[in-house]
Amino acid sequence: MVAGNPLLINVVDVRRVPGSTRDVTAEVELAGLELSSARVAEDSPLSIDLTLESVSGGVTAAGTITTTWQGECRRCLGLVVGELVLDCEEVFEDRPVEGETYPIEHDQIDLEPMVREQVLLSLSQSTTGSATCEGPIPEELPVLVADDDEGSVSPKDPRWAALDDLRLDG
Repeated sequence: MVAGNPLLINVVDVRRVPGSTRDVTAEVELAGLELSSARVAEDSPLSIDLTLESVSGGVTAAGTITTTWQGECRRCLGLVVGELVLDCEEVFEDRPVEGETYPIEHDQIDLEPMVREQVLLSLSQSTTGSATCEGPIPEELPVLVADDDEGSVSPKDPRWAALDDLRLDG
């Protein structure tokens, strides 16, 4: 590890002998791990448990990344919380192939881009609270239903209020 950044790892000792390994464990908080419907809270730690192994032309990092995530149920918009346990195995090389491997620069590897990519690719874009979630709670978010023949409706859902001002003519 390099002082001050637990995800920046010096790999000189690992690269000296092909097949040599070193365990790396860290607990970090990373900002900006979010999609439109799910996120890792900024104060939620990521536990990283990897084994670095020297291979011809580079270093592999294999192990697990664990954290908690939260999002909104796509049916009822209630809070959903879960745990991510990600198995990963990635390659770091002196001459990385874009989109396939990560760089080794000055005998150091930066695990942060790999961790970010692994977590973001694993966050669900379509979460539900449970398989039996039936959607909005009618008392809290009423469904619009015509009350009579003249088309009057029950109270509007406030989440759709901005659409009242939308005009599509000309």
